[in-house]
Amino acid sequence: MNDPKAFVPEMLKGLALANPDTIVYDPKYNLIVRADAPSDDRVSIVQGSGSGHEPAHVMVVGEGMLDAACPGDIFAAPPTDFVLAAARRVRSDKGVLLLVNNYTGDRMAFEMAEELAAAEGIKVRTLFIDDDVAVKDSTYTIGRRGVAGNFFVIKAVGAAAAAGKDLDEIVRIGEKVNSVTRTMGVALTACTPPAKSEPLFDLADDEIELGVGIHGEPGRARQKWVPADELVDLLLDPIVSDLPFSSGDDVAVMVNGLGGTPISELYLVYGIVHEKLTAQGITPARNYVGEYCTALDMAGASITLVQLDDEIRELLAAPAEIPIRTF
Repeated sequence: MNDPKAFVPEMLKGLALANPDTIVYDPKYNLIVRADAPSDDRVSIVQGSGSGHEPAHVMVVGEGMLDAACPGDIFAAPPTDFVLAAARRVRSDKGVLLLVNNYTGDRMAFEMAEELAAAEGIKVRTLFIDDDVAVKDSTYTIGRRGVAGNFFVIKAVGAAAAAGKDLDEIVRIGEKVNSVTRTMGVALTACTPPAKSEPLFDLADDEIELGVGIHGEPGRARQKWVPADELVDLLLDPIVSDLPFSSGDDVAVMVNGLGGTPISELYLVYGIVHEKLTAQGITPARNYVGEYCTALDMAGASITLVQLDDEIRELLAAPAEIPIRTF
């Protein structure tokens, strides 16, 4: 990098330059916006959080997903005026939906922006995402944290918006998906923010942080390393028992890398998860393996399950086009 203070703006500029036909970068407010937004034919979807979790959320702006992303600095909520600028930028006759992972700073920024936007006559609603089963409260939040499961909410509400559904119906869909989504993660190493010269927390070579948060917050326990089969049990059992998921369920499964884990290890984990779910009569009907919501260079992974029904299945299968391309 160059100046650590310029890390996020330079990253966003590069993202926009790599995708000139589909997204626009607004450097004044750190916004990434769909080039064709807004449209009065659809509700606009906005998500924001601290940076450092890429591809969340700036790299999922596009058709069938977000209309705008409003990032803050590394692991820091965006300022209220940035969120308000995002709502103004994608203002639509059908309304604006603000998606917020459940962290205290993000909630404050988005709730205040919602009030200010509504005072300007913008039709706006806010939906909070809290899929993490690891802890109820943490150093960043009151209540459960919003982590990688937010991608399923984004995908569902983005598909609903593309289909022309109204704001109330899209909020209903988002709340429904959030209610059947559960996640838990583990760290094998700490992460190092650009402005720091050392890891964010201390973790011995033979230790793991079970239930870690995506900012490096403490989880359920710090313990000695265990083999992959046992590690998957430590993550999967709390997820399955929390909803609870049960025999006969169809689920979407995400194995999400936290930034420093080889894709080969993520597929190894998925294979174990698939077999363990199948043995319980739970069918992995859709799968997502890769990096979706990271913590900079942290080695580790999270597992997410979503209980599927016909409505959610159709929304997840709807087409989308975002900067994360496949060949």
